[in-house]
Amino acid sequence: MQYAIEGVALGLMLTIMLGPILIALIQTSLENGGSAGLAVGLGIWVSDFLIIASSYFALNLIGDVVQGGSFRFWLGLIGGLVLIAFGIGAFLKKVKIGPEKKYFSAKNYAGFWVKGFLVNTINPFTFIFWLGVISTYVIARKITGTQALIFLGAIMFTIITTDSLKILLAKKIKAKMQSHQLQWFNRIAGVGLFIFGIYLIYRSVI
Repeated sequence: MQYAIEGVALGLMLTIMLGPILIALIQTSLENGGSAGLAVGLGIWVSDFLIIASSYFALNLIGDVVQGGSFRFWLGLIGGLVLIAFGIGAFLKKVKIGPEKKYFSAKNYAGFWVKGFLVNTINPFTFIFWLGVISTYVIARKITGTQALIFLGAIMFTIITTDSLKILLAKKIKAKMQSHQLQWFNRIAGVGLFIFGIYLIYRSVI
């Protein structure tokens, strides 16, 4: 029970942090509906799971790579450019309130999934966070495989649950928004992604 509580607490701390992941999730949910937001969320969750697995089973190798200056430089540079591209696209895109239910093709949903996966994966903070969690909360404390599974599972359960609630909340908000309000939110989200992209590039070169 102790590890489950610690995992939930850490997951809650992570999920309330403002960043490009939160912006991408909310912006997509408001513009394209809950199903699109869920696809973005699924991409984020799969990315987290893969990073957790790789960090847990190859901590020393992954840790050395992540701490290396070359990794941070290239991931920060590429990640920053991707976020800038997403930001410019969101800012310039013309949006309006459409039908309550939008119908997307499998290709559209794949695009939403890739967006979530990329925004999460290209963020160096994601790697550093999970490496820090696994090295300090799991390896250093020498907890068993089952305990580690409960702890990490509780974090992911909290993230998935709170992200899903954000998507539902965005759906409720969208129902009360006018087209011009949605357009302005999209522009604000675009500026936010652009700023985070510039920040990533700045951090990668200093």
